[in-house]
Amino acid sequence: MASYQITLNDRTTEVVDGVDAYQQEGPMTTFFRTGSGRDVIDTWSTRVASFRTSELMAVRRIEMALTGPYPGPAELISTHRVPPSS
Repeated sequence: MASYQITLNDRTTEVVDGVDAYQQEGPMTTFFRTGSGRDVIDTWSTRVASFRTSELMAVRRIEMALTGPYPGPAELISTHRVPPSS
């Protein structure tokens, strides 16, 4: 699984953890966790978060570092700190 960093129109950022994919659904962009071994969004996928598409400036996929819960130093440049996974 990956994480996505979302930059909103007001320049704030959000990080959505533990998701595999996203797609536009009407006026919303929705992030999904897919079933294990599945590479597609289908009826077995779980919706994790949704944002109004018109409010999004950028969506970046962040691969989590293997050594800990934080992205590598060049992968996430933001004032938003990602809390450790529990």
